[in-house]
Amino acid sequence: MVSKILSRRDLDFLLYEWLDVEALTERERFAEHSRETFDAFLDVSAQIAERDFAPHNRRNDLEEPTFDGVRVEVHPEVGAALKVFNETGLISGTMDAELGGLQLPAVVARACFLWFQAANIATSSYPLLTMANAHLLTTYGSPAQIARFVQPMVEGRFTGTMCLSEPQAGSSLSDVLTRAVSHEDGSYRITGSKMWISGGDHELSETIVHLVLARVAGAPPGVKSLSLFIVPKHHVAEDGTVGERNGVSLSGLNHKMGWRGTTNAVLSFDDATGYLVGEEGKGLAYMFHMMNEARIGVGAGAVALGYTGYLHALDYARERLQGRPVAAKDPAAPPVPIVDHPDVRRMLLASKAYVEGGLGLILYASKLLDEPSAENDLLLDVLTPIVKAWPSQWCRVANDHAIQVHGGYGYTREYPVEQFYRDNRLNSIHEGTDGIQALDLLGRKAVMKGGAGLALLLSTIRASCTGDLGAPVLAVCDRVASSTETLWKDGDPTVALANATAYLDAVGHLVIAWIWLSQIDAVGDKTGAFYDGKRLAARYFITHELPKIGPMLDLLDSRDTLLADLDPAWLG
Repeated sequence: MVSKILSRRDLDFLLYEWLDVEALTERERFAEHSRETFDAFLDVSAQIAERDFAPHNRRNDLEEPTFDGVRVEVHPEVGAALKVFNETGLISGTMDAELGGLQLPAVVARACFLWFQAANIATSSYPLLTMANAHLLTTYGSPAQIARFVQPMVEGRFTGTMCLSEPQAGSSLSDVLTRAVSHEDGSYRITGSKMWISGGDHELSETIVHLVLARVAGAPPGVKSLSLFIVPKHHVAEDGTVGERNGVSLSGLNHKMGWRGTTNAVLSFDDATGYLVGEEGKGLAYMFHMMNEARIGVGAGAVALGYTGYLHALDYARERLQGRPVAAKDPAAPPVPIVDHPDVRRMLLASKAYVEGGLGLILYASKLLDEPSAENDLLLDVLTPIVKAWPSQWCRVANDHAIQVHGGYGYTREYPVEQFYRDNRLNSIHEGTDGIQALDLLGRKAVMKGGAGLALLLSTIRASCTGDLGAPVLAVCDRVASSTETLWKDGDPTVALANATAYLDAVGHLVIAWIWLSQIDAVGDKTGAFYDGKRLAARYFITHELPKIGPMLDLLDSRDTLLADLDPAWLG
């Protein structure tokens, strides 16, 4: 039976025929691995996703976590699934062997985790955040902190979160009010409130390791004076033993339209004991390590949800009999599968182009982590806002199409596609809204180092622009370069950033067109339905989708400031 969670055939193509992941085993770090071990982890991920994660996805949605004022209750299937996940070792999949890690390539670990995100985005969010938390601490934490807090996460005993937002500040981190006061024993006392904390409270682990941004008493305003602290839910002894509650309490749970199985908390820190990570005043720089990993994780989750929605719609369209071809003359002729109708095919082909292109982008970005160099690091830096935001918007369109393909059944809860859409809607807000990613791309990434990052991206794309489909992509490269120069010609950020979202949309579509060009280069002259489908999706995206960004680039070239000049009073 073909899975409706993800396509293993597509993953195999992307990993082995396109990205040549097997070649990574020639690197010392991955020398103990082979395609056989990669396949084994992919196989077990698919098996556990189907058996332990997917079955309670609907229950996650219908039966949200509850808080009785003392404890958070999550239904037992969540904990059972996480226990099985932890037993795979994937929680430390990319970590060093010395820490108990598997030293898997990031691209393989990402491909494995996509199965869990597609099967159950809410349950998979707990290990997603825990892994990112642990990776930050292994990079910036002290050996003692790693032993005390990371090792139990690797063992599956602890989970982790990130605590940035506050009720009054949201994404404006310069307005963080949480305070830290140094204590004579070298620890700090943390006081404040944090909002929208995914996985912020539950009984799924022995304790929760919160990474908290706070301002040390006496530090000046602004993001450059924020520090990062480990603040566990319970006191944790140096040997990892869990003790009494720390000064962290749950003020309440937020109730979102999607990801309903993930606890989302308002946390109060009342003189809680915290431990400084690294140096004072460098907290945001450290936190970006976790934020950027989480942004790729959010983009991956958006792809996963779009992909499973597409597969459900494709299966439904092949089975659902309704209507007759427009040229049919006999009203008594039997109905045909709706996949035979051109508009249904339009939606399915568009969805295929979005989700398979988005999946390629996620895996390409992940592989850059496996081949670190100054050039690859710079390329990933430029791509990260696109990796987060483009799938969050366009793979959600695939979910929208999936509802439409199902017709009246699509928006009923008897079919899962409406849940996939609601779950995916959150990803445009998670880890910095798409608008924030747009400002990051145009305001920072496109101009940093004298524009070297954007120039590298465009030169990398141009190298793939061959054949009849390469010409329009090459033309868009030239336009993006000139539009960027036009926007910043006088250095006025108000003018340059007035239409940052249009810039993100345009560059995002260009990047996906490049991903498709690169994929069909790997297809070459191979034959069969799978490869024909790749060629068709690439042609569709470049001939039907890429031209949509022309008006966006026209707007950017005009340096229109309507949105910057708008008086809020005019909105009514």
